[in-house]
This record gives sequence, structure tokens and C-alpha cells, in this order.
Amino acid sequence: MGMLPFAVDVKESTMATLSRKGLLRLGGVVVLLGLLAGCGHPGRIRVQGYVEGEFVYVSSQLAGPLQTLNVYRGTKVKAGDPLFELDRTVEKAALDQAVASLKFSEKDFERQEQLALTPGSASERDLQLAREVRDQDTQRLAQAQWNYDNKLQSAPQTGLVFDTLYREGEWVDAGHPVVELLPPQNIEVRAFVPETQIGRIHPGDSVQVFVDGVKDPFKGTLRYIFPQAEYTPPVIYSEESRGKLVFMVEVDFDPEIAAQLHPGQPVDVEFGP
Repeated sequence: MGMLPFAVDVKESTMATLSRKGLLRLGGVVVLLGLLAGCGHPGRIRVQGYVEGEFVYVSSQLAGPLQTLNVYRGTKVKAGDPLFELDRTVEKAALDQAVASLKFSEKDFERQEQLALTPGSASERDLQLAREVRDQDTQRLAQAQWNYDNKLQSAPQTGLVFDTLYREGEWVDAGHPVVELLPPQNIEVRAFVPETQIGRIHPGDSVQVFVDGVKDPFKGTLRYIFPQAEYTPPVIYSEESRGKLVFMVEVDFDPEIAAQLHPGQPVDVEFGP
């Protein structure tokens, strides 16, 4: 029984020695990982960001029921492809009437011009009135044609139909978007760079954007650095508070690359050589 305390002391001493060895090994691993991380990409800045899309909202300046919707969410369209058509029955009738009126007024003006060549056959006043009627009918036809055309909307740019906001048969108010279009050149990445690092980057710098699940980075160009800091702490500036300031920057891509990104997608952005 007298040996038991000694045995316990030996066991505790052994465990203490093992613990110290384990801590030393762990510390060595941490230092090694730190060295490896520091040697991986020296001089680079890596921050978080997200994909942003600037949408083109396609609408008609006139109201009416949606007669035809030519696209659906996810459709890829080219500039000039038809997107939708509102009911144009009233506009078609007005256009036909304007065409007929202009044909009549043009013939009357031509007749008055011919009469004006014969002295005493027509007055200058009759010719002037015929000219005014023809000009008014020309303007009326142009307005009727614009109304008719405006209810048929085509894609202003090549891009992806991000969303459709109405169904066929629904009433669409004037100026309300029917199709939400996302051209690839309107896709960009926004990231936030700490104030302490913002002086190291400049518009035109090459940028690598990393996306979860994608092996290779997307290569882009730093386009713009916002002039004002974000998330400014509500305190007087100091060395400590300045470290909390970040500046938002925008990165753009070639359209072929941008088309592979999705608005709202979180990304990692890396600046540097």
C-alpha cells in the first residue's frame, strides 16, 4: 500500500510529459501551416464578395391585356427576338384609318398642286389647306404606327430571360415590366476590401474570382472602387476603428465568362500578381 502514492505520481508525471510533447507537436504544426499559408500567394489580397446583376426591364408604354408571351424564365434570347405582345386590336384599327386618311389627303394635295399650275384654277389658300391636312395626317399615321409597334416588344440586347412577371391574358399597366432580361455584360462581382489594403489595388488590375464547386477561378478586371467607405463605425476615427472600414469594388468580365455566374452567388475575390 505504501507504493501506491509513488505509482500515482509516476503516472501523473508521465501524462504531463506526454501533454507537453503533444502541445509542442501541435504548435509545430500550427507554425508550419502558417508558413505554408504565407508562402502560398505572397502579396495577394483575398476578400469576400457576391455576384450582382443589373437587369433590363422590358415594358410597353401602353396598357392592355398580355396576348402572347414568347419566352419563359431561363430562355436565352438575341437582340431583336420577340418577347411579348399586348392586344393590338384598337391600335390596328386606328392604324388602318390613319393610312386611309393619309392616302386621301395626299391625293387632294397633289390635285391642288396641279390646279395651281393653271392660272385661276385654284387659290393659294386651297393649296395651303391641302398641305396642312396632309401634314396632320402624316403625323397621325406616325403616332398610330408607334402605338401599334409599342405593344410588340423585342429583346433590346442579347441575354438571359431572368424572369417573366405576367401571364398571358393578364392586364398589364402602361410602363410595367413584363420581362426581366439579364445581358451577360451586366453581370459583375462586388467585393469589400479593407481600408488598410485599398491603396494596393487600382482600376484595371486583374482579378481572380473563386466560386464554390468550380475548380478554376474566373478571371476579371477591377473596374471601379467606390469613393466612400462602407460599414463605417459610429465613432470618431482612430487607428482601431479604421481597421473596420471597407470599400466596395466592382469587377467585370468578358460576356462569355460573366454568363457562367449567377446573381446573388457568394464568391471569393483575389487581387494581386
